[in-house]
Amino acid sequence: MNDLTIVIITKNEEDNIKKCIKSIRNIAKRIVIVDSYSTDKTKEICEMLGLDFYEHEFQDHASQLNWAFKNTNISTTWTMRMDADEELTAELCDEINRRLEHLPEEVNGVILKRRVYFMGRWIKHGDVYPQCLLRIFRTGTAVCEQKLMDEHIILLKGSSVTFKFDLIDNNTKNLEWWTQKHNWYSNKELTEYIMNRKKTEESKQELKPSLFKGQAERKRWLKHLVYYRTPLFTRPGLYFFYRYFIKLGFLDGKQGLIFHFLQGFWYRFLIDAKIYEHNMVDDKNSRTNGSKKNYEEHHKVGSI
Repeated sequence: MNDLTIVIITKNEEDNIKKCIKSIRNIAKRIVIVDSYSTDKTKEICEMLGLDFYEHEFQDHASQLNWAFKNTNISTTWTMRMDADEELTAELCDEINRRLEHLPEEVNGVILKRRVYFMGRWIKHGDVYPQCLLRIFRTGTAVCEQKLMDEHIILLKGSSVTFKFDLIDNNTKNLEWWTQKHNWYSNKELTEYIMNRKKTEESKQELKPSLFKGQAERKRWLKHLVYYRTPLFTRPGLYFFYRYFIKLGFLDGKQGLIFHFLQGFWYRFLIDAKIYEHNMVDDKNSRTNGSKKNYEEHHKVGSI
C-alpha cells in the first residue's frame, strides 16, 4: 500500500462515488472525502465504505481543495486529488504501485493523463485526449491555484514526471444535469473574465501561460492570448471548427458530435452571450453592481 492520501471533493455524487472508490481502494493508505452537504446518499455511502468523511461549505473548487489539503490531517508522504466521477484504470493502479514510492527525491509531482467519456463513448479526438493534469504531489509541496475555473494543482518546488496510463472521467449523470452544470460554469467563466480584466499582477501560486511549456500552460496561453482576443461570437465557431474538423472530432461518432458541439460551441457561445450582456450595463451600474460578490449572488456562482 502506498503512503498516499487521496482527496475527493463531493456534492450529490451517489451515482459516481462507488465506482471511484472501487478503482482506488488498493493504492492508497487513506481516502478523504470533503463534502459540501450533499442531499442525496453520498454521506451514507462514504460512511458505509469506511472513508474519512468531512463536511465543509463550498465556495469554489480551489478553496475547497486547499481547505482539504490543510484541514484533514494528511500525514502521508504523497497526496492525490481526484474527482468523484473519475476512476483509475487497472494499468494506472499498477503503475502507481510500481513507481510512486521509488521516484527520485527531486520529483515532487506526478502528471496523469485523463481520458473523457461522454454518453458512454471515449472522446479520443478534437484535442480532448489526453488531458495532462498534475494530480499527485508530495504532501506540502503544492497548492491549488485560486481560480474559479480550470484550476490546476501548482508545484511550489521540485519537478514532475508523467505516468503512462490513464485516469478516466466518466460521469454517469444525464444530459440535463450536464447542461445545467455548464450553465453554472458559464457564470464562473464570466466572473473569471471580469476579474482577469481588472487584475494588475499575477499571483506566484498561479499557472503561468506559456506556449512552450506543458499542456496546461499552453492551453492557458491560447485561451488568454489568442481565444479571448478574437471577437465575441466569432471565436466559438472557430473553436468548434478547429476541434471538430481540423482535430478530427468527427471521428468520435454521434456522441462526439453532441460533445464537441455542446462543449466546444454552445458552452463557449453562452459565455460570450453573458459577456455581451454584462458589457451592455452602463458604467454606473457596472461600478455599483459589477463586483464579483454581487455577480455571484445574482447568478448563484458556487452552487448548482
